[in-house]
Amino acid sequence: MRVLYHWPLDPFSRMARLALAEKRLTFKLSRVEFTDDPALMRAMNPSGATPVLKDESAGPTLIICDARPILEYLDEAREAAPLLPADLAARAEVRRLVEWFCVKFHAEVNAYILHERLEKPLMGGGSPDSAVMREGRMHLRWHLAHINHLVETRDWLAGTSLTHADICAAAQLSCLDYLGEVPWEEFALAKSWYARLKSRPAFRPILADTIPGMPPAPHYADLDF
Repeated sequence: MRVLYHWPLDPFSRMARLALAEKRLTFKLSRVEFTDDPALMRAMNPSGATPVLKDESAGPTLIICDARPILEYLDEAREAAPLLPADLAARAEVRRLVEWFCVKFHAEVNAYILHERLEKPLMGGGSPDSAVMREGRMHLRWHLAHINHLVETRDWLAGTSLTHADICAAAQLSCLDYLGEVPWEEFALAKSWYARLKSRPAFRPILADTIPGMPPAPHYADLDF
């Protein structure tokens, strides 16, 4: 039995969900809400953050905290459907891009837009700050241009196959797309890459996510945008 503790519009939780599904592993979801007692999560993860994977499928219970350790663990625990290439140089490129999207993209885009439009209202922090939103949207366009550049000469972000790099990027963007914040029409190559990911079976449960009082953008679950 595997249980993933997650919050639906947490991009890092989505990374773990996508990796589990792409690895074709069975798991259950346990939804953690903003209003839950934080001590419940800190008992498993000292940071109190999602995602956390509890794995009881192969003997003693294992608790793996945070998205990147979960992704690495899953690829090492099950060799089938690898999400890291065998070649060392190719692996380094995947890990570079994982760092890019988990750290740089998140800090420059989602820490602005998701905080203002999603976290702030849920925590009773008031309306979005328009200046902060402008800054996040400007950064988003720069990152989408970078994705355009990557897929101009590659089948997937890091090379010839789907990897952790695609999962991390798509998870970050999917939360923004839920809110209708991604200007896809300005970045055709990035849109085509995301459409391929969005059409994969692993993505379907994510497209069914909803937050009470915050419906998704009309195109969010449309595979053809």
